[in-house]
Amino acid sequence: MNASSSETKATGSAAMRRQMLKEFWFYFAENRGAVIGLVLFVLLVLIAVLAPLIAPHSPFEQYRDAVLLPPAFVEGGRAQFLLGTDPVGRDILSRLIYGSQYSLFIGVFVTTLSLSTGIIMGLIAGYYRGWVDTLIMRLMDIILAFPSLLLALVLVAVLGPGLINGMIAIALVLQPHFVRLTRAAVMAEKTRDYVTAARLAGAGPLRLMFRTILPNCTAPLIVQGTLSFSNAILDAAALGFLGMGAQPPAPEWGTMLAEAREFILRAWWVVTFPGLAILITVLAINLMGDGLRDALDPKMKRS
Repeated sequence: MNASSSETKATGSAAMRRQMLKEFWFYFAENRGAVIGLVLFVLLVLIAVLAPLIAPHSPFEQYRDAVLLPPAFVEGGRAQFLLGTDPVGRDILSRLIYGSQYSLFIGVFVTTLSLSTGIIMGLIAGYYRGWVDTLIMRLMDIILAFPSLLLALVLVAVLGPGLINGMIAIALVLQPHFVRLTRAAVMAEKTRDYVTAARLAGAGPLRLMFRTILPNCTAPLIVQGTLSFSNAILDAAALGFLGMGAQPPAPEWGTMLAEAREFILRAWWVVTFPGLAILITVLAINLMGDGLRDALDPKMKRS
């Protein structure tokens, strides 16, 4: 009898999960832009994972007899270099393909760091309130008072130029958004009946915060995490362009733009293709974030 009841409960739970996934995909797929963004993002992930297999050349190999060659579809180009070469004879297509690895790594690292620390600080501020809440939120207000890129530049100048320091600086700049979102959600949820019941059942503060309240605050955090992912890529490219992020000869898209600045007028391809890569990646992630917002936020769901 108990085994039959457990099987029935498990079957019902699985059916409920399938129904939730179907509902999620229904609202997500209604946004055609989000579907396009998802396809482009999956393509980017595949390119990054398969980079050693699909890149025609090494991103660091220099062909001295092929400096600033135009793309293969332009007069004077070679089929060996489909998107042309840069000022030192490196294949632009190969560098773009390997640059996708940098972009994904930056997005994952920055989003994970800012999300995890932001959630912890937001939970503490929203749950305990009082002077702890005041201290945390005033610190976040100070961070938000500065332009994000300017603050990231100052932090990188203090820590030293480099990809890791740049990512840490960007994560710190993006952290206040997660803190504010988490705090607002915790303040709304902590007065609900299920939280009161868990507290009366003997649940401690840590269990209440992380096991009871946090799972019900994930929807806005997922959406914000998606948008922060694209912001991280964009800010890292900006730091790389200014010489404060990834350092040459790394095939990071912002660094590629910085190396090609002086050739904008006579070799358009060296700046166009890295710029398009940044544009398409950020646009795809933002479109996907809009779809997640529609699917996860009941207020945004279309009737």
